[in-house]
Amino acid sequence: MTDTSSPDDPHRWLEEVESTEALAWVRERSTASEQSLQAHPLYGTLHRDIWDALEASDRIPLVAQVGDHLYNFWTDADHPRGVWRRTGWESYRSADPEWEVLLDVDALGQQEDVPWVWQGASLLRPTCDRALVHLSRGGSDAGTTRELDLVTGEFVPAPEGFAKPEAKGRLTWRDRDHVFLATADDPTGATRSGYPRTVRLWRRGTPVETAEVVHTIAEEDLGLFVAHDQERDQTVLHHGLAFYRGHTLVVTDDGVQQLDLPESAEVSVHGEHVAVRLRHDWRPTGEGGFAAGSLLVAPLAEVLTDPASAGWSALFAPDESTALVDLAWTAGQLVTTALRDVRHTVRSHRHTDQGWTTTDLTDSLDIGLRTVSISAVDDARSDDLWLVSTGFVEPMTLSLATVSPAGDETPVQLEVLRSAPERFDATGLSVTQEWATSADGTRVPYWQVGPSDLPMDGSTPTVLHGYGGFEHALTPAYDPIVGRSWLAHGFVHVVAGIRGGGEFGPRWHQAALRDQRHRAYEDFVAVARDLVARGVTSVPHLGTTGRSNGGLLVGNMLTGYPEDFGAIVCQVPLLDMARYHELLAGASWIAEYGDPEQPADWEWLRTFSPYQRFEPDRPTPPVYLATSTRDDRVHPGHARKMTALLEQHGKDVTYWENTEGGHGGASTAEQWATWHALAWAFLHGRLSG
Repeated sequence: MTDTSSPDDPHRWLEEVESTEALAWVRERSTASEQSLQAHPLYGTLHRDIWDALEASDRIPLVAQVGDHLYNFWTDADHPRGVWRRTGWESYRSADPEWEVLLDVDALGQQEDVPWVWQGASLLRPTCDRALVHLSRGGSDAGTTRELDLVTGEFVPAPEGFAKPEAKGRLTWRDRDHVFLATADDPTGATRSGYPRTVRLWRRGTPVETAEVVHTIAEEDLGLFVAHDQERDQTVLHHGLAFYRGHTLVVTDDGVQQLDLPESAEVSVHGEHVAVRLRHDWRPTGEGGFAAGSLLVAPLAEVLTDPASAGWSALFAPDESTALVDLAWTAGQLVTTALRDVRHTVRSHRHTDQGWTTTDLTDSLDIGLRTVSISAVDDARSDDLWLVSTGFVEPMTLSLATVSPAGDETPVQLEVLRSAPERFDATGLSVTQEWATSADGTRVPYWQVGPSDLPMDGSTPTVLHGYGGFEHALTPAYDPIVGRSWLAHGFVHVVAGIRGGGEFGPRWHQAALRDQRHRAYEDFVAVARDLVARGVTSVPHLGTTGRSNGGLLVGNMLTGYPEDFGAIVCQVPLLDMARYHELLAGASWIAEYGDPEQPADWEWLRTFSPYQRFEPDRPTPPVYLATSTRDDRVHPGHARKMTALLEQHGKDVTYWENTEGGHGGASTAEQWATWHALAWAFLHGRLSG
């Protein structure tokens, strides 16, 4: 095992993101990788097919309603960085909507000579004539905010207009003449994780230095974040103590009041109600109680007075096969999405004088094996829902769901607004759910997509994808990039639902936290070995992909199970777990992985730190590492240093770094096409010849 945790790490200099020496090192390797991978016979086709899919004119323009308009952000060949635009309902229902362009990001970038990347916008309600527009330089998390006049189409100049300089954080509307300011560039400084620690109320036309402090947290905490419901004039603060611990605070006429709820719970305040998603068991009165994974709802007034005696209603209670995924408030209901054996279900909950009533919408929505995403069309004025559905071989569909009152014979009416066309030929493909058995006997689900007539002789090139962290569940989704780049060639793609993810709720996630992290890696290699044992593929034809925390996952396959894989693609990864907490936002993930500065924590961290775990004498499969210079979430030094270490010992390593794109890796469709085409060309070259 290589010792690279000491200060004399020979590759530490690569952590200097934009130093002359480091960037020269990056350019040399990126250029060589492009020359090598772009020479693959399939590269040109891969790049063209991916770019075509990303910029297809018949993509679904997903929208959000604010007031009477539907807003959309759109990119295409003429606008690679995108335009923010709006239309009306009648126009949107037509085959060719008429759009009013509000902001052209490409034109702005050219005018100011800055590679601006869209981060979103928030509108002033109810007039909708002003917007706070959020932009970042090159796709980083740190961004700027400016006030845009939607009548004149011009930014409102200072000192009349609101503007936030580049930093992590946002401006949030309170009303026309006030915004909440949360920025890491505050005079009080940023938290250790690099996020805002102070929220201020800033009045229009006054110097920002005079903005009134609403609340401040300690530097060692995660961050302070603000949300304001303009329709209800309700302000809620989230005080992040750590990634899975925090407080919810409500701003009242009497000041800021903290809700006395479990620190590990996720809390949603909506008008008169509070919803609580439990990560751990909770006994508010000391008797009975509620299980981890439950969703509880109670009146806000009662929670403010005494949470223990509040009238809590359990709208969701998990079992061994179910997990709550998401919730969406509308004007008169709470809609929950859950997984049962990693298959989606949807329910509507309404509050009446007799309590909460629940209606199961799953069958009415005809979900099947598809993933559904539910959100409110207008949570203040209607109960209508946006429903986006997708499957591994089923393109995205956008529908408008109108939920009927409780007890109605037809619980929901569905209007299909848009259906995306197929982007690859799925003829002859089948989707199955399989199960592998991990080292400790735990059954691990995985999805397999590939030819129905698979020979089962180990000859089929197969790519296994995973994540396994932060309670994030991997579910069926239509991916034209995977379809065109891999499935269309008769190959197999597999998605594993390993521990650490959210496929079975908090228990599944917590089973691979900190000192139990090895369980996620045992699960993943169990799926790999099951694919080989079943004859789907063989080790020389089996590759794996992972991004971010998934990059840490496949990094552990590289160093812990190298004999089980024929090739590895590792993108925007964490890899040096001795230093991760000192790099950018790394300190915010100590709750997930552990603290390297604590000797007891380091004893387990070193067992899943690929940079330290690498053993030069073991066989190492070919590996492709990719990151972004502008990634200010996961430091590019992780991928750089791992590449240098592998090179030092003569391993087959290919490295590429995009100069912008942030943690996503790319900023435009062209960049995305290159990002994906290089990786898929690598996999074709290593797994299929």
